[in-house]
Amino acid sequence: MQSYSIGQAARLPGVSPDTVRRWTDAGRVTTHREESGRGPVDGRDLASFSVEVTQGGTGEDDPSRTSARTAFPGIVTAVKLGDVAAQVEIQAGPHRLVSLLTREAVEEPGLEAGMQATARVKSTSVHIDRT
Repeated sequence: MQSYSIGQAARLPGVSPDTVRRWTDAGRVTTHREESGRGPVDGRDLASFSVEVTQGGTGEDDPSRTSARTAFPGIVTAVKLGDVAAQVEIQAGPHRLVSLLTREAVEEPGLEAGMQATARVKSTSVHIDRT
C-alpha cells in the first residue's frame, strides 16, 4: 500500500501541511505513527478523504472551490497586448499560467502586472478574474 509524507499528502488536495496534521490529529486521515509521534499517511485513506475535500465535505468555505473550474489565485506577472489578442501570465504559488485572450478582455478589467488575479482553468481554457 502506498503511503505519503505529511508534505506530500498536503500537496495532493492543495492544502498546507499544518492542515493535514490537524486532520490526522482529529482522526480524519489515518497515519502509521512512529516513535517521533507522526508517520506516513495511508494512501487509501488519503484518496477517499481527498474526494470528500473536493466535494466540500470539510465544511470549509473556500470561494475558489465553488466553480467547476479549478481556481489559481495569484499575481499577474506580465501582460502583452497585440492589436486584437493579448497574453496574460499569472504566478500562482509554484504554478505559472498563461492565458491568451482578446485585448478587450484584458483592458476591460484593467489587468496589469503586479495586481492580484485568479486564473480559472477548465480543460485547455484559462480565464482570468481580477481579484
